[in-house]
Amino acid sequence: MRRIAPYFPLSHGVPRVDDRQIVSGIIFVIRNSLRWRDAPGEYGPHKTICNRFVRWSRLGVFNRIFAGLAAKGGEPDQLMIDATHLKAHRTAASLLKKGLFPDVSDGPKAA
Repeated sequence: MRRIAPYFPLSHGVPRVDDRQIVSGIIFVIRNSLRWRDAPGEYGPHKTICNRFVRWSRLGVFNRIFAGLAAKGGEPDQLMIDATHLKAHRTAASLLKKGLFPDVSDGPKAA
C-alpha cells in the first residue's frame, strides 16, 4: 500500500474515507463481479467506493499506479495474456471512451 499511496490525489481539507479501505473495496467489487451496492460495509459506503473509482479513473490515477508499479519491475522476459475467462458485453467498448475504466494501453485513443 505504501508503494501506491503517493499516486492518490490529496484531500481538499475535508476528511475522507481511508484510501486503503476504498482501494480494497474497489478490488473486491471488480474481482467478484459485484455491483457497487453489493460491496460489504467494511469497505465503506458503496456510493463512496463507486464515486472514487469513477473520479480516479477519469483523473488517470489507476494508469499512473499501473505504470509506476510496472516501471519498478524492470523489463519483463516474456509476456503472457490469457483472455479465455473474459466475456465483454457489447457496451463495454463505450466505457473506455467515457473514461469509466483505466486505459492501460499506450495505443491510439478512440475518437
